[in-house]
This record gives sequence, C-alpha cells and structure tokens, in this order.
Amino acid sequence: MYSDPVQTEYSRLAKRYDSRWSFYINTTIEETLNRLDINQGEHILDLGCGTGVLIQRLLQVSPEAEVFGVDTCAEMLEIAKQKLPESVELKLGSADNLPFPSNYFDLVVSTSAFHFFRDPSQALQEAKRVLKPNGRLVITDWCYDYLTCKVCDFFLRCFNRAHSRTYGVAEFQAMMRDEGLQEVEIERYKIDWFWGMMTATAVNRF
Repeated sequence: MYSDPVQTEYSRLAKRYDSRWSFYINTTIEETLNRLDINQGEHILDLGCGTGVLIQRLLQVSPEAEVFGVDTCAEMLEIAKQKLPESVELKLGSADNLPFPSNYFDLVVSTSAFHFFRDPSQALQEAKRVLKPNGRLVITDWCYDYLTCKVCDFFLRCFNRAHSRTYGVAEFQAMMRDEGLQEVEIERYKIDWFWGMMTATAVNRF
C-alpha cells in the first residue's frame, strides 16, 4: 500500500479509469487542445499524464512532436505504456520534483491534475524550470468559481485525502504571476451541468 493518498487512490482506479471517466477525460482534453498551439518538432511534457489519453491526442495532432509523460502512480503509467508507442518516454515522478533537465521543453501541459498538488507553488516552479525560454505552460483543471465545484471541493477536502484543493480564476492567475510566469490568460467554461473548468496559459519569459 502506498503512503501517498493520490498513489493509493489511483493504483486502485487505474484499470477502470478510462472507462469510468471517458466523457470527462475526452471532453477536457479536447477543450485543452483547442487552446493549444503546437509547433513542428516541439518537446512536450504531459504533467500528471495518467493513462496517457492526452499524449495519444497530442501525437495525433502533432505526430512529429517528441512527447514525454510523468505521473506519481506506477499503475496508471503501466496502462499508458500499453496504449502508447515506445518512442514516448514515461517517467514516475512528482510535480514538485520533475525528473527532467532544465530548459528542455517547449510546452508543458497538465489536465485535471493540479487539484492534487500539495505544493502548487513548487509545481509551478518546477514546470517553469523545465521549460525553455519562451516555453509555454497550459493547465486545465476544475474551477472553484462554479458552485458545483465549490461543493465538490468541500466534500473532497473533508472525505478524500487524495484531493488537495480547487482554485478560482483570480487566485490561480495571481499564483502563476507570483511564480514569474508571464502573459497569463485563463478561460473558464462548463463541459456539462456539473463540471466547471478553466484552462490557464502562460509563457516562461526570462
């Protein structure tokens, strides 16, 4: 049994994660891709890659890109390995200590993972560290500005140790700017009656 509650929860969920959350996963990934500009041959990191669905779509959109994934849960990575080509490098690691060199990626993308991060400032600093100058950071996650997400956040913080917290647009924008990210833009939207999301984009200017 893992000591980390996120690893514990997702080691159990791994085999049924894609089927259980298929609508949510596919919709949030498409919304994220709609807000991405990918250039030919870029190095891309999926931060909190889970079972690799986003990486699959990134390779479909930009087959010449070099895509990497990192996740804290070995069982989720095993599922990802079964569906992804061997050229995709998947690593076990945490958002606050990324197992990649500095100034390596053109783009870091994270979908539906940020609310698990215990140290969000450190996670942003690590994303910034591994980005090249003028590299882009794109984060999609739940948005606390919606009532349904406020209620969900409250119950999860009470009853689910894996969950950390959900952020609103203003707070998240300020956090990203405080960590030195620039050109921060955040768009919020709903994918159905319940799920209120936001996608934040920023640039790593030196």
